[in-house]
Amino acid sequence: MKSSPSLPRRILELAWPVLVAQLSSMTQMVSDTVLSGHYGTTDLAAVAVGSGIYISIVMLLVGILQAVSPTVAHHVGAARHQDIAPTLQQGFWLALLLSAPGVLLLTRPDWLMQLSEMSPEIESRARDYLGTIAWGLPAVLLYRTFYAFTNALGHSRVLMVISLATTTVHIPLSWALVNGHLGMAPLGGTGCAVSSAVVGWLALVSALFHMARSPAYARYRLFARWQAPHPRALGELLRLGLPMGFSSFVEITAFTLIALLVAKLGASVVAGHRIVGNLGALIYMLPLALAIATLVLVGQAVGARDGRGARHAAKVGVILGAGLSTAVATIIWLAREPIFAAYTSDPQVQQLGMSLLLYIWLYQLFDAIQTVAAHALRGYKITFGPMLVHTLCFWGVGLAGGYGLAFYGIGGLLPPQGVAGFWQATVLSNVAAAALFGAYLYRVARRL
Repeated sequence: MKSSPSLPRRILELAWPVLVAQLSSMTQMVSDTVLSGHYGTTDLAAVAVGSGIYISIVMLLVGILQAVSPTVAHHVGAARHQDIAPTLQQGFWLALLLSAPGVLLLTRPDWLMQLSEMSPEIESRARDYLGTIAWGLPAVLLYRTFYAFTNALGHSRVLMVISLATTTVHIPLSWALVNGHLGMAPLGGTGCAVSSAVVGWLALVSALFHMARSPAYARYRLFARWQAPHPRALGELLRLGLPMGFSSFVEITAFTLIALLVAKLGASVVAGHRIVGNLGALIYMLPLALAIATLVLVGQAVGARDGRGARHAAKVGVILGAGLSTAVATIIWLAREPIFAAYTSDPQVQQLGMSLLLYIWLYQLFDAIQTVAAHALRGYKITFGPMLVHTLCFWGVGLAGGYGLAFYGIGGLLPPQGVAGFWQATVLSNVAAAALFGAYLYRVARRL
């Protein structure tokens, strides 16, 4: 790939279908929050805790499977088309292998539940949520392998179509299951988990059908010579993917574990944090989509031994991510009152949520820089160092620092901040991550 003035357009062309797909998936999460919130504050808190644990585990496993993306991108850049199908097949085997521990963690979440002091009612409903949604995990991991694969090829529009289709199924199905409509018994928050498991399998079936029938994949003969699990190939994916998975786990748990740690402050605090977390995750979809597109172009350039093209792709991706993310966060800040009114009718939850939203606006610039830079490094197949940076910033500064600010303050200088302390530390963690990842990427790009 050569450096070109049209590179911003190429990144946007790859990113916008991914963004729509991710926003559609996030819409499913937002609808779960809205439906469970209007059903009852206890159900909303249970969905907040349960979905936080679920997302943490899924992102760990999906992050490992993301190793398929830079591997295939390098094959594309180097024109090694014969290696593309075997990589996908080994990715599918790895997804099946990872499903077993994933389901076990979801159905036996005691070690995570012990991190929090929550009411027995919230804990019981959160366990029901996790045990139900576990049925869809194998399908989710297999689909996300396809997701990583097709992104690396630049065929991201199918992801948008599948995501939009599953969302149109999920929202009405969740509505019926949560509230007991269409002759169904009301399941409360657990109804969201049932619907999520169903649409997970629907997405996988759609992806397999597309791969089997679309001419875009015919040249790769994806299923013509199916290979058994190959230890060496699986080991290479794990070598690349384990740090990616742990980075994703660290980054997401820095947010989702807050719901567990502040559960003792009451259902209203958990609910307010959940809504703000939803909004932060929605904004995050934009830099993440741009980061995925940047990873693909950097990976293809590195595979083609075009160091200048890789540097330029990384630079443009960071600039686009930082600028667009800040603009979107500003729009949401200005529209905060009607947004929170749509989420919940509880005035206490609304007031708390709007007070926390300021922190999301503050850290968007830095979050976009670190997200795109970290993915660009993955395009270079550099994952271990970024894992250390993520751990230091998001667990060290963000989660540990947030816990201290929330419950202890800073000596006599600052009193305990409550849930706001976690968000204050989140701002600091993103500033640190942006500085470290920016310097890391600059060094790697100049050297390679």
